[in-house]
Amino acid sequence: TGQLMWKIGVNNIMFLPIGFLFYGLGAIFMIKSLQREKIIVAYPLMCIGYIISMFYGKIFLNEVITKNKILAMILIITGVFFNCYDK
Repeated sequence: TGQLMWKIGVNNIMFLPIGFLFYGLGAIFMIKSLQREKIIVAYPLMCIGYIISMFYGKIFLNEVITKNKILAMILIITGVFFNCYDK
């Protein structure tokens, strides 16, 4: 969300501070998750942010999601699944 606000803030400066706020909150949440979870689980879950940012781009910035990006999303989700649910 912070990066989305920065992207919008390029054209409207009032969104830049909001982007920094969201980015800072994300860092705090990441630190808290690292206190509770192993890094080998917590860090790959951050990759889900790439998928969310693709949808933000599509919804808010009218960016195109290509077949290659869909394949990349599937690979990310598959990798996170196998990493986090290893038994």
